[in-house]
Amino acid sequence: MKSRGLVVLTLVAIAFSGPALAAPKRADPIKTFDTDNDGTLDLAEVKKAASALFAKLDPDHDGTLDAREVRGRLNAKELAAADPDRDGTLTLDEYLAVVEQRFNAANPDKDGTLDAKELRSPAGRALLRLMR
Repeated sequence: MKSRGLVVLTLVAIAFSGPALAAPKRADPIKTFDTDNDGTLDLAEVKKAASALFAKLDPDHDGTLDAREVRGRLNAKELAAADPDRDGTLTLDEYLAVVEQRFNAANPDKDGTLDAKELRSPAGRALLRLMR
């Protein structure tokens, strides 16, 4: 009987802790980065967010990001392609060039803005990794 009670208590504990154990939801990127409140993200808003992230990713404040600092955002091949001077790092301008490429890839209708549907696409998700 004791083991049955323990099982019930365990199940109850799991049931009540479910939401607490769930991964936290990310904030809506449009609400987070849409500074003009038009319901979309334009390139200036995206670059502003990406610049802020660049600063956070640069803990040594040397003005560049190396492979370790962009891990999870750019793979080695993408980093090499974005590094025209082949020094193994990205300056802010080089980083923002990648951001602009990903913005354009996520904007198939070429209207200059990204809506929620475009941000949910694979290209949009790749862009978001460079913004948050």
